[in-house]
Amino acid sequence: MPKFDQIILLSDGIRGHYHQSLGVAQWLERMGGGRLGEPVNVPRLTGVNKLLRLKLFVHGLAVHGGSYSREWLKSVGLSHRGIKPNTLFISAGSSVAPFTLACAKATGNKSAVVMTPSVLGTKPFDYAIIPEHDKHDPRDKNILTTLGAPNHIYQPDLELIGSSFFAGREFGGGKIVAVLIGGSDKNYKPSPEWAEDALGSLRYIEGIKILLTTSRRTGKALDQRIEDMFIQDSSLGYMLIMSKKPRVNALTAILGKASHVIVTEDSVSMVSEAVTAGFRVGLLRVPRSAGFIKQAFGAGPQRFDKMFDRMAVRNLLVDFGKTPDFRKFLEEPEQKHNQDFNEAKRAAEWILNQP
Repeated sequence: MPKFDQIILLSDGIRGHYHQSLGVAQWLERMGGGRLGEPVNVPRLTGVNKLLRLKLFVHGLAVHGGSYSREWLKSVGLSHRGIKPNTLFISAGSSVAPFTLACAKATGNKSAVVMTPSVLGTKPFDYAIIPEHDKHDPRDKNILTTLGAPNHIYQPDLELIGSSFFAGREFGGGKIVAVLIGGSDKNYKPSPEWAEDALGSLRYIEGIKILLTTSRRTGKALDQRIEDMFIQDSSLGYMLIMSKKPRVNALTAILGKASHVIVTEDSVSMVSEAVTAGFRVGLLRVPRSAGFIKQAFGAGPQRFDKMFDRMAVRNLLVDFGKTPDFRKFLEEPEQKHNQDFNEAKRAAEWILNQP
């Protein structure tokens, strides 16, 4: 008998969040833990309604019973009717966590959250899957910590996805180098000038084909500089500029074709996805934007440095440091690790083994 009759994934529309919870949900289904239903997109709240429902009244979800949750769901326009018993609700991200908890409590079911919700915290949830670098009480039995982010990458499908996406394209018999570029956030600020300095030397390495994608956080200025740098380069095999094609998602296909993967440090998600795909990732450092006080107390990007150090010790990545040596990294026919590394799978196993 499966542990759950059905698994319902709630989404806030953010691709990275969706892929984290989807990875765990898919592994639960593969392991016979329940049938994965259609994902539910939660309502987007704005203005005063957002302040009231997601900041103030949300605390009641943690301390009150099902009737409070049912009223809260009614107030935000999300129905809980028709939900079967023995259902698991799962999501990733702070904005969707209250909906996940409310749906579970309103229907007498279980809740799972990926990442630490900023307002609710992890205690109200039946299962909390959070990165090691997040602060938590080790005595809490409902918490599993992960090295990096769980994700939807499934190695057996990668080659087929890559071949299908790039059907008709010839990359030759040399090395295929995936270059995955993130972007600016509260901790990092890669600039067009940084791109010129950090990526310029890739254009002078012979015998490689570059498959490059930016992200939604990259921004138009950096996107444009990267496009200008590589568009006429003979080494370019494929390039996706996300600000021009935001609906295209080529990452899984790129991982399915690559022999080497280089990722900017600002994207824990892409680093985690590449490592899950079996690659020993080349970590490309970028300029930082976190203030002195945040860094002095070990917050900001320093939290992620500890994670990258752990990955490096396990031979899951190589840190390029301030001056990347791409030639040395590309000397090997491919950069892969031989470990069974899949945090979404491990999280699913943990959920199924909980009382």
